Amino acid sequence: MLNLNVYDETSRLRAVLLGTAQSNGPVPKPGDAYDPKSLEHILAGTYPHEEDMILEMEALAAVFKKYDVEVFRPEIIADCNQIFSRDIAFVIENKLIKANILPHREEEFEAILHVLEYIAPENILYPPEEVHIEGGDVMPWHEYIFVGTYTGHDYPDYITARTNWEGVEYIKEMYPHKKVKSFELRKCIVNPRENALHLDCCFQPLGHDKAIIHKNGFLIEEEYEWLVSHFGRENIFEITADEMYHMFSNVFSISPDVVVSERNFTRLNNWLRDQGFTVEEVPYAEVSKQGGLLRCSTMPLVRD
Repeated sequence: MLNLNVYDETSRLRAVLLGTAQSNGPVPKPGDAYDPKSLEHILAGTYPHEEDMILEMEALAAVFKKYDVEVFRPEIIADCNQIFSRDIAFVIENKLIKANILPHREEEFEAILHVLEYIAPENILYPPEEVHIEGGDVMPWHEYIFVGTYTGHDYPDYITARTNWEGVEYIKEMYPHKKVKSFELRKCIVNPRENALHLDCCFQPLGHDKAIIHKNGFLIEEEYEWLVSHFGRENIFEITADEMYHMFSNVFSISPDVVVSERNFTRLNNWLRDQGFTVEEVPYAEVSKQGGLLRCSTMPLVRD
């Protein structure tokens, strides 16, 4: 059995579901793009090649192996993008919550049923249909659960709006003992530098109460300021719009002291080392062309 256990973003990782780039399918048509960054690369003819993304994900798997982390992978579905495992489900405490994702991504969940067999059925939650929520928007952090959302009346018009108000309320209902703090995110279908697809595209806590943040990812300045005061400005790495576009905030913590980061994130990686972190650098620039990076492609199942 898998005893699910995730209370924060940085405790020592023991088991993780890592997506796969195998049989990723043809380059999508522009009308089928999930997000503005993918669309940009489809139109420019620079959409990533499957073999390059496979190599990048295997580099990440090798880091997990180095740290003795048990790695689960989805079953391969032919011609299906299964890279971003954080989108299909996520774990808080001892419960796995199935995300109500974009309808044509439903089969991605079916591809992890072999993993769910190790989990007690009562620990798998299926939110009602009106609840929209994806793992990239949800961060357990000690007594808090941070949730990225978009509650504008034009929510249905945005394919980039993934977690609605009902999603926030559902988390509050399921975790009444936690302080659920929601953040309105900036959504844009056309400009990837103005779009925070998920909370982890503009913010992420790190070990030792440090954090990475991008101010313009937040629609409401007070909510951004709350995070800055909560972590302390001296503990925060502020990223630019260009760095957000390259997914600087979407690194992944294996422990409070070990962060996996993209090898080209020189400014961030130097700062992390200055703060005392061990930085495991991997190539992930091709995966990032699809609007997600290291946190998006991993779903922690067990942390100490």
